[in-house]
Amino acid sequence: MKIVVVHGTEHRGSTYNISQLFLEKLQSETSEIIEFFLPKDMPNFCCGCSSCFTVSEEACPHYNQVNPIREAIEKANLIIFTSPVYVFHVSGQMKTLLDHFGFQWMVHRPNKTMFSKMALVISTAAGKGMKSTNKDIVDSLTFWGIGKIFTYGKAVAAVNWQGVSEKKKIEIYRDMTKLSSKILHRYGYGNVKPSLKVKVLFYIMRFIQKRFVFNTVDKKYWQNQGWLDHKRPW
Repeated sequence: MKIVVVHGTEHRGSTYNISQLFLEKLQSETSEIIEFFLPKDMPNFCCGCSSCFTVSEEACPHYNQVNPIREAIEKANLIIFTSPVYVFHVSGQMKTLLDHFGFQWMVHRPNKTMFSKMALVISTAAGKGMKSTNKDIVDSLTFWGIGKIFTYGKAVAAVNWQGVSEKKKIEIYRDMTKLSSKILHRYGYGNVKPSLKVKVLFYIMRFIQKRFVFNTVDKKYWQNQGWLDHKRPW
């Protein structure tokens, strides 16, 4: 299994450590793990030029930073996104990365490899905000067409991993054991099918692309994929 982890911060706190506990559970099953840390691996804010929509994703002024992450995600079986809670939402670094992937939202040019992938979203906070933080990422992943999405949010009652109580660490360890087992044995590579929600979104966007021309680049893409005819990305 190939895994890509995108960390929404370079700080190696509770969120990071939980992701590492999860990865440890998969080590015997894993052929490759690639980790990206934001903003180090993609420091640029989207400048709103719309070139990725109207020309090509390669026309993005930050293509050289975004593309290595895109290529790694495309080759992965499991994608993990992590972000501590920043005022009830993802970190700014994570948000700006997701902004750069707007071109592959379902309404534009979805990547057909996404429909057979799994994703795990992890967030932590001292108190609350994990649900809305995870949703920020899940929204994008759903519109990418990710086949199966898992989420994990944990209130750790601490500002760093060292401050997390042993009781909570034991709970987290057990959670990661259960989650890794579920992913490996129930939704192992080759068994992932897009959810009903993803399929419904695809057919809605297909209808729009078939009936209207809002963007000739998107329209041509859907035609070339054969999705306006009988082919499907799953």
